[in-house]
Amino acid sequence: MDSESIKAEVVKQVRTQYAMDNAKQLIEKINEHCFDKCVPKPGTSLSNSEQTCFTQCMEKYMSAWNQVSTTYISRLQREQ
Repeated sequence: MDSESIKAEVVKQVRTQYAMDNAKQLIEKINEHCFDKCVPKPGTSLSNSEQTCFTQCMEKYMSAWNQVSTTYISRLQREQ
């Protein structure tokens, strides 16, 4: 294996780890933000309104996250 192949593999692994870390962070933020917003008194199950609120909050948060990520990646690619 030559040095370019090794470098490419390391870059691939770093990108994969970065993507996994971002996904983990997204899930944590969604849980933190949406749960606090939509479930004022946690119980054994979620009510229909809590489920609806949580679903809508999660969809909005993920949409915003995707837009920010897409813009950030695009910007990085232009700077290279």
